[in-house]
Amino acid sequence: MSETREQILEEIKIQGDLVRKLKATKEPKEKASKSGKQNKQKGKVYAKKMLKELNFLKFIVRNTCLQEQQQQQQRRQRHIHVLIKWCSPYRFNRRQYVTAKSCSIALQDNSNKSDKNKSDNNDTDSRGGVSGGVGCTIKHRHLELEKIDEEVSRLLALKNKLGEGSSQTQKFVLKTPKGTRDYAPKQMMLRQSVLDKIIAVFKKHGGEAIDTPVFELKEVLTGKYGEDSKLIYDLKDQGGEILSLRYDLTVPLARYLAMNKISNIKRYHIARVYRRDNPAMTRGRYREFYQCDFDIAGSYDPMLADSECVKIVSEILDTLAIGDYVIKLNHRQLLDGMFEACGVPNDKFRSICSAVDKLDKSPWLEVRKEMIEEKGLLPDTADKIGEYVQLSGDRELIEKLLVDEQLKNIPSAVKGLKDMHLLFKYCHIMGLSDKISFDLSLARGLDYYTGVIYECVLKAEPKMLNGCSEEQGTIGSVAGGGRYDNLVGMFDTKGKQVPCVGVSIGVERIFSVLEAKYAADGIKQRTNEVEVMVMSAHKGLHEKRLSILNDLWNQGIKAEHFYKLNPKLLNQLQYCEENQIPLAVVLGDSELEKGKVKLREISTRKEEDVLLTNLSDEIKKRLH
Repeated sequence: MSETREQILEEIKIQGDLVRKLKATKEPKEKASKSGKQNKQKGKVYAKKMLKELNFLKFIVRNTCLQEQQQQQQRRQRHIHVLIKWCSPYRFNRRQYVTAKSCSIALQDNSNKSDKNKSDNNDTDSRGGVSGGVGCTIKHRHLELEKIDEEVSRLLALKNKLGEGSSQTQKFVLKTPKGTRDYAPKQMMLRQSVLDKIIAVFKKHGGEAIDTPVFELKEVLTGKYGEDSKLIYDLKDQGGEILSLRYDLTVPLARYLAMNKISNIKRYHIARVYRRDNPAMTRGRYREFYQCDFDIAGSYDPMLADSECVKIVSEILDTLAIGDYVIKLNHRQLLDGMFEACGVPNDKFRSICSAVDKLDKSPWLEVRKEMIEEKGLLPDTADKIGEYVQLSGDRELIEKLLVDEQLKNIPSAVKGLKDMHLLFKYCHIMGLSDKISFDLSLARGLDYYTGVIYECVLKAEPKMLNGCSEEQGTIGSVAGGGRYDNLVGMFDTKGKQVPCVGVSIGVERIFSVLEAKYAADGIKQRTNEVEVMVMSAHKGLHEKRLSILNDLWNQGIKAEHFYKLNPKLLNQLQYCEENQIPLAVVLGDSELEKGKVKLREISTRKEEDVLLTNLSDEIKKRLH
């Protein structure tokens, strides 16, 4: 079809409105005469008689001489009035009567005109003025009806066209947009379980929950992400506001703090974010995904809040039992000092930082080539940077760099190294020494970082599911964050700074790892949390089932039953096994007569008679 279904529907709507307007303006049918059927029939007979007289008058008018024309005109006028009086209740409405009367009076004036004028106006005088009276009204009405019929035909043609279009098979592939996915009940149970554990850790550290809009003003987001700004999703048109989907949860937090004049908060936020990136679905990289952020805002002594964020990352990954991991640590001021010591121009700091950030995915030679060919860096300068960014270690490396000849004269580098030394000290106190690493290749390409930066990666890359096969996948970081002391001030009208530090958990990648792990281990995941299945062994017990169910629900016990009056007991037991429901309450006639039911453990198939009055307490005891 050349036109889409939406276009045809719009045309039908317009055409339908036009037809309704035309029908609304058409002269309505006149009501029947109040005198009843007898007067109605009499009027019709008299109307026919008057019409014959009218035809006779038209013949006389055409053939009479000019001297007799005035007399004939008066006679014709008298009969026309009588005709209108009797015919109008059945053929014409009030408006037509007035129109005919005015037209016929006008004809009386026209009759005094010359024969030449009569011949020029055949529709009026040449016909004795009849078309100007009743005749002109009938003709007008006929044209109206023709117009309505024409527009109705067009409306029907459009509806037929729509029917032809809808009858055609629409050929398109049903799929989710690129970089997104659906979540089945099993996957949603896993997600909810992971999120509940993460939220429990956030709350344990005093976190407060907030939420912000999924889209922000574009000017709020731009200029905060460096080269990654090209990955922001822009919205087409939103009523005069230029908007974009949020790229992360950190910039919206800064806007929230500045707008509400908040200087201290410990908040967590779990929500979707959007990035126009090249997705890798089997490795947990999407265009729409969840982030779980924890941030501490406020002016505090150095590295106290920063070390707690590192501890939170460790606690979450230990709780999820995702595998061995390492938390890489670095400092943005140390990186800037290192670039300065190597001779990188100030205006290239951020672009070189973005290049260094790719070392976790690309070898040094490729990054060096990008620095020289794309960023315009001198080869000697790039080689000096390479000597540093390939270093990693612990506090011994920090102490070594503190006495480095090139770095010890750069104030920003010295400050960064001192902060890192203090951070490692606090992490050691919290038992994190074997889980952290000082890594100079860690850069975090986002522009708003000003201090400590960290990123958590898995030591052993798990096998990821790819369709029916498995492949060794690179998950990348499962958590990251850092300090951003100047971001809030960008939004404050007076430039007031609110120092912040935070961490973001990459839950989508964690989901992918756990899904693959459960599939490899053959772990069957439940899709609901039902604790008890209430079932009947005999017919006619559905009302008793409902009564017991109601009591269990009122006691806060998660229970369900079959939505059939007399289900087979075997089918009910199989349902419990397939859905891993731990307990079953079996109703039988003989047990109910004694005020008892059977309580069955599905896994062991052990049964025990329990009094109905003690049923809820017994179920809770076995569940806990």
